[in-house]
Amino acid sequence: MYVVSVDVFVIPEKIEPFIEAILANAIGTRQETGNLRFDVSQSNDDPSQFLLYEVYTDQAAFQAHQQTEHYKIWKATVADWMAKPRQGVKYHSLFPQDEAAW
Repeated sequence: MYVVSVDVFVIPEKIEPFIEAILANAIGTRQETGNLRFDVSQSNDDPSQFLLYEVYTDQAAFQAHQQTEHYKIWKATVADWMAKPRQGVKYHSLFPQDEAAW
């Protein structure tokens, strides 16, 4: 599995539109063959902070995701809404290893 964890900080006045945009992207992503999980979480302490937790079958599936129309629309839509650059970290999953567990 190929895991991507992204920390996102949104300017306060764009929190609600960001939520709408990221949920549309998440729904589209869950339709992709190579996507196993796409979680969107909002910080309890700071509502402008979000965590995106994405799991793909492999790196190629993640790269394919970045070429989808829904991802490109999301990226362009939210580009000016960031309080600071998004920070993504890539991982490989140790557990669970079986796609069926996702």
